Amino acid sequence: MIKKIALFAFILVSALDLIGIIFKIEGLLYVFKPFVMLALLFLYTKSVSETNKWYSTVLIFSFFGDVFLMYSGQLPFKIGLISFLIAHIIFIKIVIHRIKKVSFLNILTAIIPFGIFLSLLIFTLKDSLGELLVHVLIYGFTISMFGVVSLINYIETKSAKSIWMLIGAIVFMISDALLAINKFYLPKEIFGVLIMGTYIIAQYLIYRSMVLDTEKSSN
Repeated sequence: MIKKIALFAFILVSALDLIGIIFKIEGLLYVFKPFVMLALLFLYTKSVSETNKWYSTVLIFSFFGDVFLMYSGQLPFKIGLISFLIAHIIFIKIVIHRIKKVSFLNILTAIIPFGIFLSLLIFTLKDSLGELLVHVLIYGFTISMFGVVSLINYIETKSAKSIWMLIGAIVFMISDALLAINKFYLPKEIFGVLIMGTYIIAQYLIYRSMVLDTEKSSN
């Protein structure tokens, strides 16, 4: 029962945040955006018997990232970027812990698609980034590595938890790419709802993977 309430709370908070973006209601944005990750953290704690402290930490850093990215200016953007950078580094740690064996072919297979995606994105944005080029490059490399290790894990196991994690990583990359394009290259109103929508979906997919991971560990 509590899990259902937590799921409803997550859906409600996410929906109200998206409504705020669509109809440009700043009150909804500033009230509900910070609570999306807190609601997901609450849902996670009610979905498992034993929480993964690393994953809980990811959600906390994602919360801080959301808060700082609500504000304009380079300093809040840098702090938000660093918050999500730390979150992705922890994601990489979580996925690497799942990988039991690896081959050169699997590594190469995983690197190629994410390497191409990152290269195209940086090539598109490089003239617009200015002094943020290094920051965005480091962040882009890190989230690409999250995708790489997730794909390696999926190739190895073909499990449900690995596919949820992989799709979550891919959707997360799409969300961040849209954010970068909107901020530095081609601002469009539609990007606002697409960025937040894909971000929420990505975080939920990763949550599903973490719940499966915890259930398997318990069994």
